[in-house]
Amino acid sequence: MAKSRGENGPRAPAAEGSLSGTRESLVPGPDAAAADELSSLGSDSEANGFAERRIDKFGFIVGSQGAEGAPCPLLHRLEEVPLEVLRQRESKWLDMLNNWDKWMAKKHKKIRLRCQKGIPPSLRGRAWQYLSGGKVKLQQNSGKFDELDMSPGDPKWLDVIERDLHRQFPFHEMFVSRGGHGQQDLFRVLKAYTLYRPEEGYCQAQAPIAAVLLMHMPAEQAFWCLVQICEKYLPGYYSEKLEAIQLDGEILFSLLQKVSPVAHKHLSRQKIDPLLYMTEWFMCAFARTLPWSSVLRVWDMFFCEGVKIIFRVGLVLLKHALGSPEKLKACQGQYETIEQLRSLSPKIMQEAFLVQEVVELPVTERQIEREHLIQLRRWQETRGELQCCSPPRLHGAKAIMEAEPGPWPTLQPSPSIRLPPDALLPGSKGKPKPPKQSQKGKEQWKQAKASGQLDKPPTPSQAKVAAAAGDACPPQDVPLKDPAHQDPAPQDSAPQDSAHHRSQDSVHHHSQESLTSQESEDTYL
Repeated sequence: MAKSRGENGPRAPAAEGSLSGTRESLVPGPDAAAADELSSLGSDSEANGFAERRIDKFGFIVGSQGAEGAPCPLLHRLEEVPLEVLRQRESKWLDMLNNWDKWMAKKHKKIRLRCQKGIPPSLRGRAWQYLSGGKVKLQQNSGKFDELDMSPGDPKWLDVIERDLHRQFPFHEMFVSRGGHGQQDLFRVLKAYTLYRPEEGYCQAQAPIAAVLLMHMPAEQAFWCLVQICEKYLPGYYSEKLEAIQLDGEILFSLLQKVSPVAHKHLSRQKIDPLLYMTEWFMCAFARTLPWSSVLRVWDMFFCEGVKIIFRVGLVLLKHALGSPEKLKACQGQYETIEQLRSLSPKIMQEAFLVQEVVELPVTERQIEREHLIQLRRWQETRGELQCCSPPRLHGAKAIMEAEPGPWPTLQPSPSIRLPPDALLPGSKGKPKPPKQSQKGKEQWKQAKASGQLDKPPTPSQAKVAAAAGDACPPQDVPLKDPAHQDPAPQDSAPQDSAHHRSQDSVHHHSQESLTSQESEDTYL
């Protein structure tokens, strides 16, 4: 990579809006799939002489999966979802994302089930941002990434990052070209993280994590999702001493005893340290181990439910690779066992099989945390205190949201337009509508009615006020006569009184209906 890009790193002005590496066609069928695989317009593969090569729906050059840095040699076929079902899932996810706080607060189980079914490819990047809390983090730190992006980085980390760029999915169209937009964005994200957490710096396992994120979102969003993974989901994994990953290796090995005693006994007899087979699995979240369709499904669940998904995947792989006497016949020594775990059977990594096994495996956050305390106590007894004081990890989207709520206020049903009491309403006939009667006024009116003060027909001035009031309650500002000064009622006024009672009842009943209608309108607005 050119030396002139040293301090600020390579820049890609158009990279923010160009997401050619995120194409995942929603059109089923062989013709559509072929058209999708053959299309790679705007990709770095053209600039690097791969224009004649076929690109699959995930952005990988077809036929190169066995190369170093690419996913598993198994051809990563996605479990085909009918177009109708996919459109329905998209509609449901759009509704959730547009009302995210409400769904997280009241229907988190439904979100978890939909993540287990798989996030629609067209919404995966946006959903990962919401699940991880990266969206909130970005809003709380507006402009921070641009500030880090423009700052000169530490030369110690810049040189290491530049050397690692070409190793990250070199047969993906975003990263196939040296100096292409994918590698430039990857450099920017990783450099920004070394400035954001200078005490932690850069770890090589962060590069594939950031690369997967960049396949689904622009650089700024990918940066904040990376921050959430490093600080909330996997805290301490990328610190200098790797103490957190060592602890989790012991936790995985202990949980294996309950899940697959056969595999646990074999690994114990061979004295194989968990770090020899689980380090890349956990630190890269299986991005360099599984077929790509399985990687995406695992990440969907990981962002929703947290690190327990990583533990479950590791336990499922160990159980099916070493969990029966027949499979152990080919694993007579340490070398053969490690090779068995490095070249896992395609069947156990297949998307539908793996996801079903992971969902059904009974390993909970409580079990993991209990085992964590046990292993931490053993560590302190044998090695002393941990040198890396990382924050406690949060198990999934709900825990992250509760610990770090979003900036949005809770929506309350209230009218969107408030008018003063004497203002004219749209469509009115030019007379202002009086304000609603206060509680004190209502009590006075009831007392007056009970004492017979309202039995007398209204005066012309009172009638005008009542007509102006329209649908409102009897006006509060009409003066009530004192009973001592009240004129004696004429003898022949009984029919008028009866008619007036009916008129008052009708007005009062109509008033109650109007109030109910007005209140419901305010609530809707």
